[in-house]
Amino acid sequence: MKPAFDRRQFLSQTASGLGSIALASLLQQNLAADAAPIRPKIDPARPFAARATHHPPAAKNVLVIFCSGACSQIDTFDYKPELVKRHGQPMPGADNLVTFQGQQGMLTKSPWEFKPRGESGKMVADLVPQLGELADDMCFIHSLTGKTNTHGPGENFMSTGYTLDGFPSMGAWTTWALGTENENLPAYVAIPDPRGTPQSSVNNWGPGFLPAAFQGTQWSANKPLGNLAIPAGTSEKTDRATRRFLKRLNERHLEQFPGDAELAARISSYELAAKMQLSVPEVTDLSSESKTTLREYGADDSENTLKAQFAKNCILARRLIEKGVRFVQLFNGAYQTGGEGVSNWDGHKKIHEQYSKHGPVLDQPCAALLRDLKRRGLLEDTLVVWTTEFGRMPTFQKGASGRDHNPDGFTAWMMGAGVKAPYSYGATDEFGYKAVENVTTVYDFHATILHLLGLDHRRLTFYHNGFERRLTDVHGSVIRPILA
Repeated sequence: MKPAFDRRQFLSQTASGLGSIALASLLQQNLAADAAPIRPKIDPARPFAARATHHPPAAKNVLVIFCSGACSQIDTFDYKPELVKRHGQPMPGADNLVTFQGQQGMLTKSPWEFKPRGESGKMVADLVPQLGELADDMCFIHSLTGKTNTHGPGENFMSTGYTLDGFPSMGAWTTWALGTENENLPAYVAIPDPRGTPQSSVNNWGPGFLPAAFQGTQWSANKPLGNLAIPAGTSEKTDRATRRFLKRLNERHLEQFPGDAELAARISSYELAAKMQLSVPEVTDLSSESKTTLREYGADDSENTLKAQFAKNCILARRLIEKGVRFVQLFNGAYQTGGEGVSNWDGHKKIHEQYSKHGPVLDQPCAALLRDLKRRGLLEDTLVVWTTEFGRMPTFQKGASGRDHNPDGFTAWMMGAGVKAPYSYGATDEFGYKAVENVTTVYDFHATILHLLGLDHRRLTFYHNGFERRLTDVHGSVIRPILA
């Protein structure tokens, strides 16, 4: 009987096997080195000091414009001629389709006409004509997909990468990693809509399990930060002297407890608050803006006071970016008050009536903001992101004249530092229902934003409850085709 292995075969296969083991060990070491966390080194006494990036960044600042309520891609930026052609017909393969609120009706074209914009001829709806004029400067992502069709979890997912509460927001991750180059203002500012906070409220700008210092500071042009004024009966000279004295007492106290990071951080927060007494009123005071600027933004519109209020928030956002605030989150739309579709983009029942009010509030102020950023050269270092929590259906709901929730395909766009323009990436199907080309997740979206800031989303991690947590969980790839 012939043996299974002779001596020569045994030695040959053993040698190759040992080589494979050695190669696998080397590869594992290299992969482990590539995946090793890169945590920011934070001085507790200066928690917001600017920090190094992982790789050369394309952008230094981020401005996120968040349309709360799920703004319809079908009625803004995702043109579907087949939807126009088959208006009023059943959607193929969608017999008895039930979505968030119930059964669906027929395919329904947008009540607003789409027209070619700019030299690129990008089709944008008349609902947002002034934003459409800037299409040549925009990088559209038409194939975003989400994980939920409910507003609160959807806002959480877009802002934090998780549908559940308690996870850090994009801005918190960014400022924890990078700090800020402005020492007199918060590193991260959230500007709620004049009508109130979004459905998921402070989760959109919360720190989650990151240090509390990296939560977004909430204020707007209409509701500035309180308790900044010098108390009545106290002169500026006395106030300055008091702050100098307090600073010296804090320093002497810290000297007695060297290495106490929490004490150093608390003193730092007090010092930032003192600086903000001077810097916040200056950046919030819009009286220095010219009448031309106020008119361009629509901040002087006496007939549409909501638009005027939102326009002032847009001016505040530009001023914060101008001052070097690292991350600004500007909200258009608030938690549902006054009935469905009144306070945000949640147009279930009467989308034409509802969006005809929301469109002008968003369009002129945001278009003016983008033009202003470009004119001042701020887009060279600033990434602007427009997004919403998910999209809407190409059908009207059965028995209504509005669109239901749709996380299976929606649109976002970017502008400014590091992205191609004009450019369109990905696509939904012929009706705008599902992403079918270059399907993109919110994880990819987040990975790309961090990449443009010089951060590797795979290695920016925080150890929490036994897990190496990150903004993109265990998912996500940078959308490299959109990078300039």
